[in-house]
Amino acid sequence: MTTNEMQFNKRTHTCGELRESNIGQSVVLNGWVDTRRDLGGLIFIDLRDRYGITQVVFEPNFSEEAHNFAKDLRSEYVISIEGSVRKRPPETDNPSLPTGHIDVMAKKLVILNEAKTTPFPIKDKIDTNEDIRLKYRYLDLRRASVQKNLLLRHKMYQITRKYFDENNFVEIETPVLMKSTPEGARDYLVPSRIHKGKFYALPQSPQTYKQLLMISGFDRYFQIVKCFRDEDLRADRQPEFTQIDVEMSFVDQEDIFQMVEGLMKLLYKEIWNLDLQLPLPMFSFDEAMEKYGSDKPDLRFNLSLTTLNKVFASTTFKVFKEQIDAGGIITGLLANGCGDYTRNQLDVLTDFVKKLGAGGLIWMRVKDGGELEAPIAKFLTDEEKQNLIMSINAKPGDLIFILTGSRIKTLNIMGLLRLEMARRLDLIKADSPPKLLWVTDFPLFEWDEESKRFYAMHHPFTSPRLEDVKLMDSHPEKVKARAYDLVLNGSEIAGGSIRIHNASLQAKMFKALGISHEEAEHKFGFLTKAFKYGAPPHGGIAFGFDRMVMIFVGESSIREVIAFPKTASAISLMDDSPSNVSEEQLRELHIKIR
Repeated sequence: MTTNEMQFNKRTHTCGELRESNIGQSVVLNGWVDTRRDLGGLIFIDLRDRYGITQVVFEPNFSEEAHNFAKDLRSEYVISIEGSVRKRPPETDNPSLPTGHIDVMAKKLVILNEAKTTPFPIKDKIDTNEDIRLKYRYLDLRRASVQKNLLLRHKMYQITRKYFDENNFVEIETPVLMKSTPEGARDYLVPSRIHKGKFYALPQSPQTYKQLLMISGFDRYFQIVKCFRDEDLRADRQPEFTQIDVEMSFVDQEDIFQMVEGLMKLLYKEIWNLDLQLPLPMFSFDEAMEKYGSDKPDLRFNLSLTTLNKVFASTTFKVFKEQIDAGGIITGLLANGCGDYTRNQLDVLTDFVKKLGAGGLIWMRVKDGGELEAPIAKFLTDEEKQNLIMSINAKPGDLIFILTGSRIKTLNIMGLLRLEMARRLDLIKADSPPKLLWVTDFPLFEWDEESKRFYAMHHPFTSPRLEDVKLMDSHPEKVKARAYDLVLNGSEIAGGSIRIHNASLQAKMFKALGISHEEAEHKFGFLTKAFKYGAPPHGGIAFGFDRMVMIFVGESSIREVIAFPKTASAISLMDDSPSNVSEEQLRELHIKIR
């Protein structure tokens, strides 16, 4: 029976709600046919909605009409059934389902909509190409695992809003159409129909707006906000993403740390049922790089790097001596119990680091008696060998890796080798406790070899450490920022800084970045002008919400926690965007495509 023939009744219960306490009640359920089993005299269907699954039984002696209609049912038909709840017969009891001790004897069936055969099963753990899933995302979203992810995302939204509201933060929406002020990535530009030849930009972040809100006297602001960056293609980036944006006035780093840690403690408890120990571990940028080869170290396993410059301070080995003289670094990684690695395995690892930009990989086996077996062993003194073994805490049967070169590049490569060895040695278990930490004292500037100029490592509104301001003109590479990142399981989930809040220091920052006074006025004049009207000291942080949800739900791709994501090439396969537009639309916008 279709809706054209009979008005359906609205549900009295969801498909995940009925229990033994409901036995004997008359109920109405609405949902999708998950599976159908025809046993001749009896027809069983599992009826599904986002709350769960309930088994429905069509028996000719109970309702011949409903049983006859049930013969036409197929997977994903949308139906409404009316019936009575009964205790399941013992042989059909299903304790793995919350509703598995009952079923519903159907006396009325309304087919609300038929369905074609879906391009993939509406089941968890399906072996289906991701492009197909994204093309039919509205079907993919019916799967319980995807719905679970989005429901948890919703829960994290609510926890976040409640937490900041209880701490006197005001949620304020900032514009989506704004002035183009590039902050590291390309802006998405929006042409103005009314103002010929002019463009809005979609915000890469609400950075300037939240600073203006501090100047406006809203001392505690937050927003769950969409941001847009036209970045080069990466496997796990989206052109549009969600931030939890936070800003506070009259604060220093410790106040922001305390506020953020409070939110994370709450999320740990509500989502993972874990008690987060506070305060969090804290590493400076330099410490994190030297010990883990990363400014977002994964501490779920105990591999660490050792700087060996002192061990080889007087070396005659040319490769090491040249790097020490040039201010480079010699860094080592100990792989416990890997001394039996074959030459082929070592060649694979050598190729791994070469592809990352290393000149090569030095390896040494620690043999019984403390002897070192290595291609370079003959170039080292006995004292250097013994100091190496002691410094890196090596034992017989271990393997030592050494890289040397410019400091940051070499440490980054060794950090990636550290992660690769953790993968090979299976050091990160499914039940490994999550590791959350702060990384602080980042360099204010980073040098770009291609353009031969400094860029802001975070953004141009980040305050330098006050004691380093005097170095901004003479030694910008030595200036540390009042910046900090929050790192969870080796992923940066939030980053922020204390901001510059006076016009003269902001001008000094622009000068160090090679931004002329005219360019600064054109791009950021509205902000620097506001500084002159009494800006309070302020700072904040922004969480990458998609990435944070991904980690909390245990997924490996942010696309699994976004309702309608785009592919790695920034395409929406479902609605075929970006797409062509008409010549008439382009004319209205004063645009011509060449």
